[in-house]
Amino acid sequence: MQQQQSDFPGWRDLPRNVWAVSITSFFTDISSEMIINILPLFLNNVLGIRINIIGLIEGVAEATASILKLFSGWLSDKIRQRKWLAVIGYGISAISKPFFYYAGSWGVVAGVRWADRVGKGVRTAPRDALVADSVNECQRGLAFGLHRAADTGGAVVGIILALVVVWMAQAGNVQLSRDTFQKVVLISLVPAFIAVVALAILAQDVPVIKQRQLPKFAFRGLGKQFVIFMIIVSIFDLGNSSDAFLVLRAQDRGASVLGVLGMLVIFNLVYTLASIPFGALSDWVGRRKIIAGGWLLYAFVYMGFAMAGQTWHIWILYALYGLYYGLTYGTSKALVADIVPAELHGTAYGTYNAVLGILDLPASLI
Repeated sequence: MQQQQSDFPGWRDLPRNVWAVSITSFFTDISSEMIINILPLFLNNVLGIRINIIGLIEGVAEATASILKLFSGWLSDKIRQRKWLAVIGYGISAISKPFFYYAGSWGVVAGVRWADRVGKGVRTAPRDALVADSVNECQRGLAFGLHRAADTGGAVVGIILALVVVWMAQAGNVQLSRDTFQKVVLISLVPAFIAVVALAILAQDVPVIKQRQLPKFAFRGLGKQFVIFMIIVSIFDLGNSSDAFLVLRAQDRGASVLGVLGMLVIFNLVYTLASIPFGALSDWVGRRKIIAGGWLLYAFVYMGFAMAGQTWHIWILYALYGLYYGLTYGTSKALVADIVPAELHGTAYGTYNAVLGILDLPASLI
């Protein structure tokens, strides 16, 4: 019995790379979430940009990141390097952020935002591969769980820091000012560069033994179930929209900048707390039921945003929106693994990410 218990590693048994990547993601998300959640308000309140342009910026940014993820993992195999490709990706994002400070038009904001997402697209697959290569099979759940917790924890801290800066700079003002936005940008640079340095110093590359094929955007061989699932997901994704619109909706219903940031804290907390239990529940009752329940909740939430007449309605809807994410985000990825043979998982996830990435653009404009 004692030997069996020792087979299950604990936190202290996780290798250095897992902690390095987790620390990097924690600080990166502090920086990113400080800016990204008030960026729609800056575009609308300060620059006077229309909602459809905001949707264009976000749609192209997310599509760029999703498509680049297809190739960055393959490249890390090809050059047999995980760490430095990930460092370059984090570095691109960090170097792009100071230019938000000088943004005076939506074109500049779009350029900086797209550069930031290029960094994300470059780093994500090599970073995940670095974690996977650094642990054995019985540590993977714990390793990726720690990374996810650090990532989401950084998001919560980042939003709270932005909230504090806004509260000190302009208190209960409904609209965001340029000066406040610039203060947030300057402070966000500190964790952004700490993240890059942490990964460069703490992480160690591991040998890459196998090389994957050049990633393919294809449905052939993935099976009828996958094709049907992608058709359904694609239709649903076209009905989705950028979360930036919800931020503007909250402000339209009387929420101050502080109120909007508070709503986003609630959203991230509910999302974090719901992900693990509903992921586990999908193992028992089936993925499809959980996903269908999440999609029904999504329809209810968006109908609620359309009908909301009071600020407190938006608070409740944001909490429910976090629940929707907790129900569906991880469960959908688990379903892909269920319906596609193991040897085709790479192609399946590449196709899945590419399709949803490409659809992010029209979904944000419709």
